Amino acid sequence: MGILSWIVMGLIVGLLAKFIMPGKDPGGFIITVLIGVAGAFVGGYVGSFLGLGTVTGFNIGSILLATGGAILLLILYRFIKK
Repeated sequence: MGILSWIVMGLIVGLLAKFIMPGKDPGGFIITVLIGVAGAFVGGYVGSFLGLGTVTGFNIGSILLATGGAILLLILYRFIKK
């Protein structure tokens, strides 16, 4: 995936994660994209470690893994912030 693809996927995944876990988190377009891209990396790493697959492109499995990673990042952020 190219850089533009990662940005678009990051936006989609970041929005999904914030929709699933609403609350007071860092906001804005850039932060949402960064959470989504970082979530894709985390989800891909955890998914490959558990044998679930990796983030390979725009498909349902990749989006679910990336969203799971972004949710993990949001949980970690909220835990550290408290």
